Amino acid sequence: MFVRVLLLLLGIVGLRTLEGAERPNVIVILVDDLGRGDYSGFGTPDILTPAIDRLGREGMTFNNFYANSCVCSPTRAALLTGRYPDQVGVPGVIRHTVDNSWGWLDPAAVLLPQPLKAAGYHSALIGKWHLGLESPNTPTERGFDDFHGFLGDMMDDYWTHLRGGQNFMRRNREVIDPQGHATDLFTEWACDYLTERAAVRDASGQAVPFFLYLAYNAPHDPIQPPVEWVERVRQRVPGIADKRASLVALIEHMDFGIGRVLDRLDQLHLSENTLVIFTSDNGGVLGHGAVNGPWRSEKQHMYEGGLRVPAMVRWPGRIAAGSRTDRIALTMDIFPTVLDAAGVEAVPVAEGISFLPTLVGEVQENTTRDLYFVRREGGPAYGGKTIEALIRGDWKLIQDSPFKPLELYNLKSDPGETTNLTSQEPRVYQELSTALRRHIQQAGRIPWQEP
Repeated sequence: MFVRVLLLLLGIVGLRTLEGAERPNVIVILVDDLGRGDYSGFGTPDILTPAIDRLGREGMTFNNFYANSCVCSPTRAALLTGRYPDQVGVPGVIRHTVDNSWGWLDPAAVLLPQPLKAAGYHSALIGKWHLGLESPNTPTERGFDDFHGFLGDMMDDYWTHLRGGQNFMRRNREVIDPQGHATDLFTEWACDYLTERAAVRDASGQAVPFFLYLAYNAPHDPIQPPVEWVERVRQRVPGIADKRASLVALIEHMDFGIGRVLDRLDQLHLSENTLVIFTSDNGGVLGHGAVNGPWRSEKQHMYEGGLRVPAMVRWPGRIAAGSRTDRIALTMDIFPTVLDAAGVEAVPVAEGISFLPTLVGEVQENTTRDLYFVRREGGPAYGGKTIEALIRGDWKLIQDSPFKPLELYNLKSDPGETTNLTSQEPRVYQELSTALRRHIQQAGRIPWQEP
């Protein structure tokens, strides 16, 4: 009875059986501040990321994948709700300091583990949450069966795990104080979870599918890789700059952890029936030595370097190995894609669009839709206001500072966003600015501070 009621509340109209296969397990790996070009499969010569490269080699790589925002919390909200972040109350970063927190996750928003739970999935979040520090917005109150990780935004230290002197590490609702580098802890906990779930069977003896959301805080600052990983980089790349060496080491250390997770899937014979999605929450930080490819700017900004991110998806036997797609997709599209793969049909209440047909080799043309990006922030550079971008076809309208005029670029002819065309293309400018105002007006109806 409970499941039926939950399905109705979520707008789910039925479960379709995947032909000739069990429902897949799903792992979404979200990393923090990884630049678009900061993996060796991209062609960046000073970095080695065999695990990330493996996902691309054994699955599909997206050439045009966008994060839903240029900073953390909004993108995470989009991933878990399938909605634009300002539509669920998270236009900016949620922080432990109330006077500098710019979002509050809508308690009515449906998060991905909820419809999956109604379909029989067990769900776990391991790693960084960053969508609330207290009730009602903690992971186990928002649908996850298990949470082992960090509630807050960033850690001040990868070994102490503190933020502003406070401990936000949790095992479900219990405060914990684990020892070790955060990347290693999250990897170990993820591997333990996979081992536990591999042994679980339902009353009929069938495996119980699981959804694991593995959210590393690496390579977010502080840039603190284990010393031995920095030495490996220095030995392999003589003359590498200090900042770049540390960032590369932190990424390679994280990649090693991802490799351990993939190896554990192999050891448990789970790989063939597990959909793995990998991406980043926003672009990299150039000041730390990040590589965002040929695109302009970095994290915190609405130019392409802050929004374009790596994305690979693997599902052996379903997704052609070594395939690539030019399809434009966003973080929020992961939500309907996972439900689609799990056989959960939902009334479309979210803005995200499933890219499962593309993954499995079906013809799926790029959907005609406007793409919106938002960030609300405090401090003198933002004043509590928002910055935005809107992409419509080849055109991109951007306001990267709330105190500066909007800019217009043609991404097809000018992917580096070098020539502002607002004066040359007044009709396009007017059309896009009108559409952006409508979105801002709609988002203005959604509270983003706790009442």
